Amino acid sequence: MTKPRNLYLYNTRSRTKELFRPLTEGHVGMYVCGPTVYGDAHLGHARPAITFDLVYRYLKHLGYKVRYVRNITDVGHLEHDADDGEDKIAKKARLEQLEPMEVAQHYTNRFNKAMDALGVLPPSIEPHATGHIIEQEELVKQIMDHGYAYESNGSVYFDVVKYNEDHRYGVLSGRNLDDVHDASRELDGVGEKKHQVDFALWKKAQPEHIMRWPSPWSDGFPGWHCECTAMGRKYLGARFDIHGGGMDLVFPHHECEIAQAVAAQGEEMVKYWMHNNMITIAGKKMGKSYNNFITLDQFFTGSHPLLEQAYSPMTIRFFIMQAHYRSTVDFSNEALQASKKGYDRLMDALAQLDRIEPRQQAALDTDWAEALDERCHEAMSDDFNSPIVISHLFDATRTINQLADKQTTITAEGLEALKRVMHTWAYDILGLLNEAEGGNAQREEAFSQAVDLLLSIRAKAKQEKDWATSDRIRDELARIGFEVKDTKDGATWKLAK
Repeated sequence: MTKPRNLYLYNTRSRTKELFRPLTEGHVGMYVCGPTVYGDAHLGHARPAITFDLVYRYLKHLGYKVRYVRNITDVGHLEHDADDGEDKIAKKARLEQLEPMEVAQHYTNRFNKAMDALGVLPPSIEPHATGHIIEQEELVKQIMDHGYAYESNGSVYFDVVKYNEDHRYGVLSGRNLDDVHDASRELDGVGEKKHQVDFALWKKAQPEHIMRWPSPWSDGFPGWHCECTAMGRKYLGARFDIHGGGMDLVFPHHECEIAQAVAAQGEEMVKYWMHNNMITIAGKKMGKSYNNFITLDQFFTGSHPLLEQAYSPMTIRFFIMQAHYRSTVDFSNEALQASKKGYDRLMDALAQLDRIEPRQQAALDTDWAEALDERCHEAMSDDFNSPIVISHLFDATRTINQLADKQTTITAEGLEALKRVMHTWAYDILGLLNEAEGGNAQREEAFSQAVDLLLSIRAKAKQEKDWATSDRIRDELARIGFEVKDTKDGATWKLAK
């Protein structure tokens, strides 16, 4: 474990930044709502995945043993997030004449491939809703046994009004029951409910509904909100540390999760609720329901009318981490192009760092790297402030450029410390990969040695006053994308932008 330090995170439940103290010392249980797999992942899906990948990486860096659960929703998520209508996956299967599980598997594979490209680490456990029907039925039984749910025509609904008499429905979102009543829409089948605000725990399947399982109440399927409560409890216990997701899930999904947990076991399950803000286009949330989304594959290939060019996975990751996770990020080509330049600048500095030679008598030693490391820790421990970490790394690139240009020098110990700090923060914690070299250290080493060999030949040509050869090497390197700079201590090089 690194040296003990205080970590603060913003808890949506308390609406304050709190000192993080896990329920079990040295261990963290974290659950994050994953995708409903009926279409390709878009930029809006990338944000929570990258946000909580950053949280996961930093917690592990601090020495915690983290069990990270991120679910796959493959049943029960109905159109418009409602209690009636067609299952999103079943609808896709009907339109494409496939089995629902074919649809779910196809888009699960596509999602995980996109996450891998973005450098998102796989979770410890990736449970599927369809694999946990028994646990969801057990949750419904417990809620009914405690008097907070009722059966109606083979479906089971959570009695929000009864629950609100004994507890408070709205602790996470800040809504009161009157607000929820006013915001509720009249929907087909609402007549089955006692109250308009009640939500489904189990739905009786209509004859045309393909996805169904037997239960004490009917052949049917679980309500959307049940899966996360049931699976979170199964893998993380009745109480766990962090539950994350997008801000659009605060209400109703996470609000309903809290009510289900309290109704089933008498207490809340989650200590800290974390929510990332939205990706927007022209100020409007990006999402499939708004038909304004751009898939990750479209970003990677540039195949969307709103895109001026293709953007690599690392550009997307860098773009998302340049904003604090609780702030809104508005898509624009200009912002993504700026992110690409920033990412390239950082990767270029890291590549130069590997070519710097130390000096015995030097201006910089280990203290400089340690101070940089401490500043980055302070930023990340303040509610995972990745933009400030990136700004500190940018500050370090100026020093790296001075070292590369031999305007200043560094000891061997200082150089190793600087490499360790930069690699830890850029690669291990921010999760960046050097796409220029494909992340291949052996290829980077061979690449660097080839350029250094050409420059040594050029240096010999200059010594022999063979200016034609010297100029030709310099000009040819410039033509293929290398910037060569002559200094009093010899030539340096970097990739031109």
